[in-house]
Amino acid sequence: MDRVLLIEDDDIIGEMICMYLKEEDFLVLRCHNGQEGLTALNNFQPDLILLDLILPDFEGTELCNSLRGLTPVPIIIISSNSKVSEKIEAFTVGADDYLCKPFSMHEMKARIQVLLRRFKKELPAEQQLATPTPIRQRITVPAMELQINLEKRTLHVRGESIEMTFSEFELIRLLVEHPERVYRREDLINALRGFDSYINERAIDVHITNLRRKIEINPKEPKYIKTVWGVGYKFVI
Repeated sequence: MDRVLLIEDDDIIGEMICMYLKEEDFLVLRCHNGQEGLTALNNFQPDLILLDLILPDFEGTELCNSLRGLTPVPIIIISSNSKVSEKIEAFTVGADDYLCKPFSMHEMKARIQVLLRRFKKELPAEQQLATPTPIRQRITVPAMELQINLEKRTLHVRGESIEMTFSEFELIRLLVEHPERVYRREDLINALRGFDSYINERAIDVHITNLRRKIEINPKEPKYIKTVWGVGYKFVI
């Protein structure tokens, strides 16, 4: 059963889409705003995303860009704006298709099926056959007794609870989940864009400095968050 993440704040349209897709044997999760959608991305693991461009907490193309940086699954924009410039911008930031409201539910289903077929065909054979692995809710790094609870969004370092900003938590989560991977500053900016509207290279450096103060025994000689000169940062276990 294919999983569709619907990010739509309009109750009437949202319920209509949910009812139709469920009747067509899709598993659907509806989110009312962008932040809910970003959170659901990990927990729900959709095969396709339907994204409204007008949301209470995000500008739609900005959210589309953030989602594209986090997942390769198809994204269909649903919008009442039929301007060519809006469509071009949506495609530029990662959308795969664009539906103008009002639209036919049958047409929406057809476009979903086309994108899903194309996406699954492009996957490596082992991924096509594999059963999705649930996202871990808790990450532990024994070497430094660091524990991250993704569901509760908490961090403990050597048994002590650490307070963090939203962006700091997303940054440390990303680094810890992919130890030894070198992230360029541009990669980290793209990963955080959508959570932090002021994110830039300087902000990344500030977040890294703050994280080192919170998790390193000696922040000036970090053991875990390493600088890769001329490139970016990596997490070392």
